[in-house]
Amino acid sequence: MVRVFVYGTLKKGQPNYPYMINDANGTAIFQGRGLTVDRYPLVIAGKYNIPYLLNTPGRGHRVIGEIYSVDDQMLQFLDEFESCPQVYQRTPVRIEVLEWEGRNTPDQPQVVNSILECYIYSTTSYKPEWINLPYYDNYDSLGKHGLQYVLRESRD
Repeated sequence: MVRVFVYGTLKKGQPNYPYMINDANGTAIFQGRGLTVDRYPLVIAGKYNIPYLLNTPGRGHRVIGEIYSVDDQMLQFLDEFESCPQVYQRTPVRIEVLEWEGRNTPDQPQVVNSILECYIYSTTSYKPEWINLPYYDNYDSLGKHGLQYVLRESRD
């Protein structure tokens, strides 16, 4: 099992969350909520209003998301779902724990405010003008931005 940090449509209550809890894709166990240690530009881009975390650390905001422990099958599913490595790249990042629901073990006690390393799907292959889009710290498909995500099955 490895840890993955999700910040967009795969979070609870977001359009693609059902993929995270579908056993056919593998196992994903919710561990808690966290915040990137480094700042990143989280933008909503393209005609389908897709959230992208641009891999330019130090610019943007500390981004809020969810921490999951996933098995190899789910990690492979997520790689395919995120078109990794063509669109998104899976890279390790440091996450500050805000809330923890995961099990604490003597060799790995997890407490609020501790720092974990998690995989994140960010991108270095984005259109240059995206860096000038508004930055968000917490993605919600139905947020005040008015840029509702278009599901894959609804795209042309």
